[in-house]
Amino acid sequence: MSVAVAAGRQAWRQLARNTGTSAAIRRTIFSLPKSQHSPFRPAFNTTSKALPRFSQPQYRSYSSGGSSGGGTQVKFWPFVMVLAAGSAGWVLLINRQKTMPPNPQATTTITKPTPAFSPAHVTVLFVLGGPGAGKGTQCANLVSDFKFHHLSAGDLLRAEQERPGSQYGQLIKDCIKDGAIVPMEVTVALLENAMADAIARSGSRKARFLIDGFPRKMDQAFEFEKVVCPAKLVLFFDCPEEVMEGRLLERGKTSGRADDNAESIRKRFRTFIETSMPVVEYYDKEGKVVKVDATPKPTEVYEDVKRKLLEKLGENF
Repeated sequence: MSVAVAAGRQAWRQLARNTGTSAAIRRTIFSLPKSQHSPFRPAFNTTSKALPRFSQPQYRSYSSGGSSGGGTQVKFWPFVMVLAAGSAGWVLLINRQKTMPPNPQATTTITKPTPAFSPAHVTVLFVLGGPGAGKGTQCANLVSDFKFHHLSAGDLLRAEQERPGSQYGQLIKDCIKDGAIVPMEVTVALLENAMADAIARSGSRKARFLIDGFPRKMDQAFEFEKVVCPAKLVLFFDCPEEVMEGRLLERGKTSGRADDNAESIRKRFRTFIETSMPVVEYYDKEGKVVKVDATPKPTEVYEDVKRKLLEKLGENF
């Protein structure tokens, strides 16, 4: 800044000298009497009296001292004050950023929800197959021989729709009648509660569960494994549609179930093919599917089930 000030002062001094010299020359020229002018060469009177300086104030060079006349002078202290204030603000901003705590969003980590039950203590087998494939019959045999807890998603839903005061009763009833799938949040919550009750009654943390007729869609499978417990295997009973339809119509004569009629049965078949078979295919790619032919007699089917489960899980699963 001192270099700029010195240069400014020098410029003002030079301007003042040039202005004073030009004014003196003009005063000398215009003060000559007319009689002394030569037609060929003008005569200059160096002793003539200088003309008045009019009313214009004399410009003076820059000075940091007080003003001695009415002239205007350049003042640099406002610029110095602005520069100093800006520098002080910048320093305060930097210091504040250094002392501020780190942004909490930048250090937040997303954690996956922990399932309610650990697969180290709880063994879950999904049991899938079309309606009438014989899932319930084979689950009863496994409960007897291997101490499984059998949970039927369909039975839990039917019990819930009949429970007095249930907020989901009418919704479940409409879904079953139309052969549609009940919202997964309802089914998963019912299964989790039933598992917790069974473990509490057993008095042990270790338990085995057959989840019959579930999951019926991929989002149900993902939700159950995220919230409740990962599945160990999928037991899939494969059976032709015409065989399953004959079994269901025969069962409908005595079961009293609203969905054991021809119209509901066909809707359930279509729903299973469209939504549940992708679940079987997904777990098959994971190497977790035990496929059993459900066409023979129930006793023959069960022998096949036992053999394949023991091969897959071992004697002490």
